[in-house]
Amino acid sequence: MLNKLKNSFQLILIIMIVSGLCASVNAQSLEEIMKARGLTQKDILAAAKTYTPSGKIDEYVVFSSGGQSGHVIVYGVPSMRILKYISVFTPEPWQGYGYGDDASMDIIYNQGSIRGKEITWGDTHHPALSETAGEYDGQYCFINDKANPRIAVIDLKTFSTTQIVANPIMKNEHGATFVTPDTEYIIEASQIPAPFTNDYVPLTEFNEKYRGAMTMWKFSRKKGKYLKRNLFPWNCLPIIRICLTLVKKSVRAGFLPTLLIQNDILVGLDQATQSGETDYPMKPACHLKTLTTCT
Repeated sequence: MLNKLKNSFQLILIIMIVSGLCASVNAQSLEEIMKARGLTQKDILAAAKTYTPSGKIDEYVVFSSGGQSGHVIVYGVPSMRILKYISVFTPEPWQGYGYGDDASMDIIYNQGSIRGKEITWGDTHHPALSETAGEYDGQYCFINDKANPRIAVIDLKTFSTTQIVANPIMKNEHGATFVTPDTEYIIEASQIPAPFTNDYVPLTEFNEKYRGAMTMWKFSRKKGKYLKRNLFPWNCLPIIRICLTLVKKSVRAGFLPTLLIQNDILVGLDQATQSGETDYPMKPACHLKTLTTCT
């Protein structure tokens, strides 16, 4: 009995010593930590501004295009913690996207195909969030594939891709997936002029056959999908390069300004080098009700 009490006393004593050592370590002052690590008050202030304790929620969530990964990256601000890589245009075995799961395989290999060819990579650019009365509502995220003329829907209830649609006339794009103020339409714009048909067209017919375009995809909130039968392709202007397209809100609501870049026509290296500056931005706009160019 005495031996058991003795052993228990020794165990309690060891626990008290260890606890005391931990307490002394934890009692280390901020000044001591700064000195030991060579930190300044400016360093500490910067860390405090971004530090988000475990269990706390970031003030903002950012949806960032993943470029040639074909994904969307979600991270918190100010912590900058990566919350999720959302697979969109590229299969991802580690989360089962495009592998074994029938729904994701249909999205990747069927919905994402172009003219019957499977496209298993993408170049994501310029995501946009769904809006209600011009304010973000956090229901859906839309993302485009710059390399292949496709756009996708991400359901923010599950942070997963639910649909991919391929543009029937464009050969490339860059105009983002910006939405109208109540997300009735998602805007898709081409970047580099190309023929609307799938036939070979020589550059000698550039002026007549190459065009820039814009498509208004009708979106159903109830279904959470683009309505393929209700899209409006729009032949913007002859031979234009489109950068970004944005729907104006508030005072200028109902107008869709578009930034055009490098729209001079140059053929051959000699002409290009002799012309000097070639990047002359133009900013035409169209009216959403008539889809006609205003300026």
